[in-house]
Amino acid sequence: MDWDNPKTLNEKIQWLKFYSDTTIWTLLADKYRVRDYVKQCGCENLLVNLYGVWDDAKKIDWNSLPQKFVMKSNCSCGDIRICLDKLTIDRAEWEKHFAKAMANKNGYERGEPHYNKIKPVVIAEELLDVTKQSINSSSLIDYKIWCFNGIPHYIFTCCNRTKDVLEIGLYDKDWNYHPEKLVFTKQYIESSQRLPKPKSLEIMLECAKRLSNGLPQVRVDLYEVDGKPYFGEMTMTSASGFMNYFTEDFMLETGSLIKIK
Repeated sequence: MDWDNPKTLNEKIQWLKFYSDTTIWTLLADKYRVRDYVKQCGCENLLVNLYGVWDDAKKIDWNSLPQKFVMKSNCSCGDIRICLDKLTIDRAEWEKHFAKAMANKNGYERGEPHYNKIKPVVIAEELLDVTKQSINSSSLIDYKIWCFNGIPHYIFTCCNRTKDVLEIGLYDKDWNYHPEKLVFTKQYIESSQRLPKPKSLEIMLECAKRLSNGLPQVRVDLYEVDGKPYFGEMTMTSASGFMNYFTEDFMLETGSLIKIK
């Protein structure tokens, strides 16, 4: 890339990593402490119920948790565990899993140094009901709202997520579908059905606007269950700035929306 004149979304994410003030990125990427930021922005109603937080995986208070819950570390990716019945899980194995996740400085591996500054904890949250969504999906439907300079522009959707494959789609704010802006691969396949417009889309867009205020670019990830929106996370460096599921034209279009100089 031309570091003196970055143009695409990927290129500008890379530029922002190393040439901008990323102080707030650590807070926004922290899956636990970002909750306070969400509250400060007036979007507390989007937060999933928090059951517990621990700075040591061996200190997890299993007795305080309900039968069903989601557990994850606040500083890594892909370590989420879903518990449908806590009497059937191997607690020692879970503690080992999360101790490893909390100790992993994966920001070095992916060129995302702001992750390494997060003080690691493990959290347990309410398990959202995937059967109460707009379509049948084996996983929660991600509504990933791309915001540039505090303005939402596109909603990138993911559903039927497995370890190796997920179904994707792209919609504008009026919920028009834009497959021509996507690149489908063996991993990222076109959604098997068109997603209906979320009932809470206007609320989602307003909250994304509040959460992204003052940021050159950010992806605000939300869910909708039983017509109610929920906060997922905020991502400053989507795919570490190496996204391969958008066309070059789309990367240039969105890159032009990022004001960095």
